[in-house]
Amino acid sequence: MAQIIDGKLISAQIKDELKEEVKKISENGGHICLAVVQVGDDPASSVYVNNKKKACAYIGIESRAYELPETTTEAELVSLVEELNADSEVNGILVQLPLPPHINEDLVIRTISPDKDVDGFHPGSVGRLWIGEKGFLSCTPAGIIQLLKRSGIEIEGKECVVIGRSNIVGKPMAALLLRENGTVTVAHSRTKNLKEVARRADILIVAIGKRQFINAEYVKDGAVVIDVGMHRDENNKLCGDVDFTDVADKVSAITPVPGGVGPMTIAMLMNNCVETARR
Repeated sequence: MAQIIDGKLISAQIKDELKEEVKKISENGGHICLAVVQVGDDPASSVYVNNKKKACAYIGIESRAYELPETTTEAELVSLVEELNADSEVNGILVQLPLPPHINEDLVIRTISPDKDVDGFHPGSVGRLWIGEKGFLSCTPAGIIQLLKRSGIEIEGKECVVIGRSNIVGKPMAALLLRENGTVTVAHSRTKNLKEVARRADILIVAIGKRQFINAEYVKDGAVVIDVGMHRDENNKLCGDVDFTDVADKVSAITPVPGGVGPMTIAMLMNNCVETARR
């Protein structure tokens, strides 16, 4: 029977550790503040923002919410980010994505100071990651590393295959696995013989964005499978990029959807906020 990697449990452990750390920081006169900016009222974004506020409250971090109308201009948003960059009371800045179509996301991300970029999306943060310097790590990939480590899964020397090459998951995931001394292959929609490539993996990380795309034919016996996907199936139940039922009996460990990777993203965002005070 495969080990089910419990992201809810591990994220709760991390948040409890951070809560203790923030308590000590506060006792020594320190203070941590996260500014969360949301433009428009996209329902999924609102859920994420509320979850981030709850996590801040639990850990003891101040959160400031800037809820802007859909009609906010790019110039107005950039101006707000620049104000938050200059505000010494604000440790971290998070602009909730996606933004409305009339706003250039890349411009806004580049406006956030790399020293307050707790999402780890700024090119400066990405560059630090790839050359091994200290900086904010992209939250979902950093959470996956914690899932593996805290589940007793060795990365060093393992054949790791990442399916997906997005700037948010695939590329930073590859960099973090390399940092842990994994041997890394990045596969994607144009990869030839994807099944053969995936079957090489001791650790298979799937962020392909296609519902239940990966079945048992893509997975080596005894592999570890991490599912980053989030979809609804024909019964409107949450599911991932991996066909969990088909794969579960073949692998040594697997993340469920929901309750696997998802909870770790906010836990690592909180870790990045606390990192601002550690510095």
